[in-house]
Amino acid sequence: MRRGHTDRATRVGRIAGTLVAASVLGACGGGGSGHSLPAEGTEVRPMAVSCPSGVPSTVSCLAGQDERGAFYLIAMPDNWNGHLMLHAHGGPSLGAPTAQRVEDDLNRWAVMVEAGYAWAGSSFRQGGVAVRAAAEDTENLRRIFNDHVATPARTVLHGQSWGAGVAAKAAEMFTAETEGSAPYDGVLLTSGVLAGGTRSYDFRLDLRVVYQYLCDNHPRPDELGYSLNIGLPVASDMTRADLRARTAECLGLDRSASQRSAAQRDKIQVIEQVIRIPASSIQAHLEWATFHFQDIVSRRTSRLSPFGNTGAVYQGSDDDEALNAGVLRYQASAVAVQRFADDADPTGQIPVPVLTTRWIDDPTAFVELDAFFKDTMTSGGSGDRLVQTFTTAGAHGYISDVTYATLVDRLLQWVETGSKPTPAGIAARCEDLRGDFGGACSFAPDFQPAALETRVVPRDRVAVPSS
Repeated sequence: MRRGHTDRATRVGRIAGTLVAASVLGACGGGGSGHSLPAEGTEVRPMAVSCPSGVPSTVSCLAGQDERGAFYLIAMPDNWNGHLMLHAHGGPSLGAPTAQRVEDDLNRWAVMVEAGYAWAGSSFRQGGVAVRAAAEDTENLRRIFNDHVATPARTVLHGQSWGAGVAAKAAEMFTAETEGSAPYDGVLLTSGVLAGGTRSYDFRLDLRVVYQYLCDNHPRPDELGYSLNIGLPVASDMTRADLRARTAECLGLDRSASQRSAAQRDKIQVIEQVIRIPASSIQAHLEWATFHFQDIVSRRTSRLSPFGNTGAVYQGSDDDEALNAGVLRYQASAVAVQRFADDADPTGQIPVPVLTTRWIDDPTAFVELDAFFKDTMTSGGSGDRLVQTFTTAGAHGYISDVTYATLVDRLLQWVETGSKPTPAGIAARCEDLRGDFGGACSFAPDFQPAALETRVVPRDRVAVPSS
């Protein structure tokens, strides 16, 4: 049996920077998102590097930095089956791109090369919430692979978490119609943030306003006030450590439940019941609603916020009337919504097979996002090209080796034969492959997610101006 993900996960983050030498291959880049790819044939050939230690010794690695500054890593197994897994990572991180990012991604997804697939992943040219730019960087890596490594028989575009939105956007942007031939044969979306930028993050603004109602320390009364829907002012020097200190002060998130005061436990309970997230996820979501919102508003939407909560009626506290009267209210900017939607919202116009999976209890990207994505695919004319699966065990970041090996196997079978898989058939195939891959099978073939509005409080939507 191949190594399970548990052993591999312990190595992620400890791998030495084998790609540091590769960073000199391209000019340091970043900056704007751009709207076109580098000219054909202008990217230099990647160089051979040592593979990360979590990858089998039978795999060879190539690395480089493209013309726009994105680091990339390519892994080729000795027993290559002729197919390419093109990876779009989650996050996104907010700092400058690093080679370490793609090393960590390959370590996490080493099951792909263990199963015989070539693997390629990009760091993207810049940090921050820039979906189209990341989609371009992903497509550019596919072209680098084809130009300098090999021509795959099939290319599967795989997006994880936020990267699932990147992959969905790439599959819409780059098609047989736009490129002359189909760049992707199938799309795999795992733990995806699939309701787009304008709908996936509503609950994080809700968290900001409820947290402020309860704690009144982000910002504090004696600090400069600002609209919470911008995340932070542009000039703010707040750090994640600063924010963790504030949540520790108010909620005791730095200690166990038994060590928290009664007041802290009561406040956490309000957040859990009103926002419907566990205590263990509060810090991460609050950081996203602070630092990523700042990135979106200051760098993507001309300092106008696409987030609002007018009309939202919060429920679940001991005194909902007082809560709704006391939380701060914001109206989203129609211009910002339009700009953010253009960059980050899927249209559902994907011309190739799409297979998705998600752990049902995912506290980071809720399972109800899949219901919204199904509606989007249907309205975009691609509903018959979508199969969704769900698992009863796992985590947001990873479910199990055999789960992903099964999904790729069934997706390629769909591509090759035209026979659309069923969730039940995928579950059965997972049991067949358990002897070859680590981890458990926990597909729930009959599960169907509820509408997103049953999980995230509905609110008034601004009218978006026509483009």
